[in-house]
Amino acid sequence: MKISTHYNKDKDKIQIIVEDNGIGIKQEHKDKIFKPFFTTKQKGTGLGLPMVYKIVFLHKGTINLISEYGKYTKFIIELPLEVKDDV
Repeated sequence: MKISTHYNKDKDKIQIIVEDNGIGIKQEHKDKIFKPFFTTKQKGTGLGLPMVYKIVFLHKGTINLISEYGKYTKFIIELPLEVKDDV
């Protein structure tokens, strides 16, 4: 597993990149992995990635998935350096 960060000066956002060289995510699962209770694991709850998605969303960020089944998975989280209230 590799975790790295990058500052995007043009967007004034920080990127957190989490990648591995595991088995990847099947194409038919990619649109489901952030939905609560979806899991492919025998003892999984399906709550891990939905919780990550919600935390990133609440901080006005985005999370994107890049994965090739059988090769790797990469998550790119982008967060603004300053979160301003919409009030």
